[in-house]
Amino acid sequence: MNQNEQILTHLKTGKGITPMEALREYGCFRLAGRVYDLRMDGWPIVCDRLDVGDGKRVGHYYLVNDKDQWPTQ
Repeated sequence: MNQNEQILTHLKTGKGITPMEALREYGCFRLAGRVYDLRMDGWPIVCDRLDVGDGKRVGHYYLVNDKDQWPTQ
């Protein structure tokens, strides 16, 4: 299973993911790139900014819950 598939499987469980989680769980150094690929495949992925302290924020990606918006597989 490649990183795109691993991240999509993670998102389909209803959990969000941050770049640090993607690195730790899937060895993915470029989560934004993987999200871009998935969006180009039609997956409705949203990004919020998550405050991690000290004025720093990271992207927190999650899949839209409405399965009617998901591409047909």
